[in-house]
Amino acid sequence: MPTPVVGSTGQPPPAAQQTGSEPGVTAEQPRPPRTRRLRPRQLIETQNLLAWLPLAAAAALWAYALPRIGFRDIGDYGLLDRFPVAFYLSLIVLSAGFVVSLRRAGTAPWWPAAYSIAMLLALKAPPALLYDSVRYAWASKHDAVIARLLAEGTVHPEQTLSGGMSAYDQWPGFFALNAALVRAFGVESAASFINWAPVVFGLLMMPVLVLIYRTFSEDWRLVWTAVWIFQLANWVGQDYLSPQGLSYLLYLTVLALVVRHFVRPGSAGPLRSRDRLDPAAAVVPPPTGTRQRAIAVVIIAPLVAAINASHQLTPVMLCATLFALSLTRRYRNAGLLVVAGLIMLVWDLTMGRVLFLDTLSTLRDSAGDFLNNSRAGYAGEPTGPGPELVGRANIAMVITLGLLAGAAVLLRRRLTRTALPLLLAAAAPVPMFAVNDYGGEMLFRVYLFGLPGTAFFAAAALIPAMGGTGKRRRLVRRASMVALPVVLVALLAGFLPSYYGKEGMHYASPAEAQLVVRAYDRAPDGALVLAATGSFPGAYHRYDRYERWFFAEQEVPENLKMLKDPAGYLAAGIPEGRRAYVILTPTQDRAVIGEGYLPPGSFARMREDLKRSPLFRVVEESEHGLVLEYRPRPS
Repeated sequence: MPTPVVGSTGQPPPAAQQTGSEPGVTAEQPRPPRTRRLRPRQLIETQNLLAWLPLAAAAALWAYALPRIGFRDIGDYGLLDRFPVAFYLSLIVLSAGFVVSLRRAGTAPWWPAAYSIAMLLALKAPPALLYDSVRYAWASKHDAVIARLLAEGTVHPEQTLSGGMSAYDQWPGFFALNAALVRAFGVESAASFINWAPVVFGLLMMPVLVLIYRTFSEDWRLVWTAVWIFQLANWVGQDYLSPQGLSYLLYLTVLALVVRHFVRPGSAGPLRSRDRLDPAAAVVPPPTGTRQRAIAVVIIAPLVAAINASHQLTPVMLCATLFALSLTRRYRNAGLLVVAGLIMLVWDLTMGRVLFLDTLSTLRDSAGDFLNNSRAGYAGEPTGPGPELVGRANIAMVITLGLLAGAAVLLRRRLTRTALPLLLAAAAPVPMFAVNDYGGEMLFRVYLFGLPGTAFFAAAALIPAMGGTGKRRRLVRRASMVALPVVLVALLAGFLPSYYGKEGMHYASPAEAQLVVRAYDRAPDGALVLAATGSFPGAYHRYDRYERWFFAEQEVPENLKMLKDPAGYLAAGIPEGRRAYVILTPTQDRAVIGEGYLPPGSFARMREDLKRSPLFRVVEESEHGLVLEYRPRPS
């Protein structure tokens, strides 16, 4: 075959100039039509634009809705009927954008990360940006503890304070940290940043969760879906500025370090050939040597100490999780478990000795009582449209997550073998039901500490394995394309009432908080302050100088007895010669009804009975509350 003529550029001449020496080719023969294809760079730019569009649209909708949220006029459904339609649309658009971004998660994992951060901000930033007072009465309580620590510069672990306030001096780590932050930022009090805690904790937890999940899966779709589900399922409300919020973050950090750096050599075993079909199941953490594990213990020990200095229950949960992990050959390392147990015991017998011994004395009555220890800490049934909806949403969320996680454990056996530590970590808190009710909070804490593993397996039920071939694989992928968005929207629908359905109990106007502070400041040191419940802003103002009696926080039959003669009932409980004041606020009204302490309408009747009674004198009254002074009959 003759060699084609090559021009000065080193390329053959155009076809029209060729001599036709190749059989069947002529200069006049038309060229086949060309299909225009996007260059790789153009394709990437188009994909990035499509990924940005839902994010930008959701941001615009959310920004439009934010100033229109009617938080100053909260109704029976909390903020649910105060959120504009645009707010709900922004969440739907974010969910849709996240599902689409998962298609590129393997090559561009930053897109699902961006949507996860955006959803966190969309869900939890509104109170921080809008509220003109501290959200949540218990956050206000912690602000009072920080203020006292700043004023006195020390703690008093041996001092006995009413209402369980002594525990904050026995586990002061969290409060010392926030006192340092107040000084470092130069602000007046922790109230200036307290509403941002859920956002900050959420942002800090996100990379820690990614580390945990990436230990057991290389599938970025599964990892980010698990993080997304964790966010939506974390409705327990322990992410406010609290010792539990900080210690939970540290707990997750310790768990991440353990699953990544405490793998015994030779414990994984050879990888089965069939496991290679599921890359998520094929991930095995690399083994670590004795020296590396010893160094890891040295690194982890300060984190364990910080947990013990901040919270009572989290160290117990950590030891339970470490024990559960040691049941596997892969994580059978007694050294760390012993170190964690010794640190906990040393703290409990020194700084926390008073409360620790008191708790031990109650175990005889609570140990083994699964039924009472696993019930929610309500005196009666929550009443009102919002609280009732919250209860139903909570149950639906738990059932949905349980079913999804159970399905993944049964159907994805290879992933279950690889991620067995996460399954054990999810189950480790359950035996706590046999120990104590933790003031009616054990149910929620068991759910919280089991959530990281549960969220991972729930995501595994929605994200199909990347391996496999044939018709079954196509059917699974099609089912996932439908199930994933449906379940994520359903979880979103469950989160919103769980988190915002009782917002009337969590938000109080600044005027109400100021009324409470004035009432305390009028009372002399050592006075007895009465309120229906402690769920109101400023309830623990100057808590070390007063004694408190939240008289409705008791069993419902006793409250019904109290409602027959409120003035006489309260007067009988006030010690002779004691100065006493009663504070009743709108937030208390919503709280005692929502938590089931009092029947609907009874708070208003009780308020009027106390006003008419000659035993009490009105000190201050407005739409923001009522303050009464006790005036005993002359003997």
